[in-house]
Amino acid sequence: MLESISKYDLPVGVEIRHLVALEAVAQTGSFSQAATRLGYAQSAISQQISALERAVGHRLVERPGGPRSVSLTEAGKVLLEHAGHIVARLAAAKADLDAMAAGDAGILRVGTFQSASARLLPPTLAQFRTAWPNINIELRNEPVINQIEGLIRSGQADLAFADIAGLDDAHAMVELIRDPSVLITAPTHRLAQADTVELSELEGERMISMPSNDFCALRVARALERVGVSPKIVFRSDDNLTTQRLVAIGLGVAIVPLLTVERSIPDAQVAIRGLSASLDRQIGIIWHRDRLQSRAAEAFIATAMQISLDVEMPKVPSMSSSG
Repeated sequence: MLESISKYDLPVGVEIRHLVALEAVAQTGSFSQAATRLGYAQSAISQQISALERAVGHRLVERPGGPRSVSLTEAGKVLLEHAGHIVARLAAAKADLDAMAAGDAGILRVGTFQSASARLLPPTLAQFRTAWPNINIELRNEPVINQIEGLIRSGQADLAFADIAGLDDAHAMVELIRDPSVLITAPTHRLAQADTVELSELEGERMISMPSNDFCALRVARALERVGVSPKIVFRSDDNLTTQRLVAIGLGVAIVPLLTVERSIPDAQVAIRGLSASLDRQIGIIWHRDRLQSRAAEAFIATAMQISLDVEMPKVPSMSSSG
């Protein structure tokens, strides 16, 4: 056995705890903080990093001494990239083993985000729980939709609602609905009665946006840039209703997915206008392509697909949030 391993020239002295320690040191910039995070003594972290350096034959951590933060060498950064994938795959493997042991009982972990949680998740859960009463659903809601991918990649979620446009091949996926972006304005705004709004008409407008790293915000920013519009972002919010309320009082306009707009809240009345540009969000369910799917996970996906057929999307542009 040792001969068959050695011919691959693998760093056989590397242990998972060494890689976890490297991640913690990189994230905290400190041996002592890494030790606190992982529940070790500081000396144990130092020993694990030293053992890892001996195993791979490279210095991985710069140790400046004193109060200055430690940092990774170039070799350390290279290994950290691989370490993240290795630790994530092991977490996913454990999740597969747990699911296999549970059979038709146990836990199904589902990642979600605001508008999916509000519109797609409740009816899906209601129908699924009737058919699978012995499955306990654990939900993980992420304020920024981009973070959903990490839950799947690391094995922290078995399935997740996500914006599937542009996702890589690491994920298997199924589309549920198309969610067009719309312009929302205060009811008295100059564009409130427009049939369809050209993006170029937003030049000079004060705008409220999602966080800058959100998929939807990035999609809107690129579209505005293509038509030469430089938005004046006056506020960013990861809460859909906060954005809508600020638009309603006239702080600015916003381009948002239609599914996020609430039409029956008294202090959030806005005009909703269609856009000439197509900025559809593709909402679907994703899962890790290399993970085994339990029967419960397959049933949840099928249930969500059925529910999505009955989701009533408002029509644009001839409507307002009060109509």
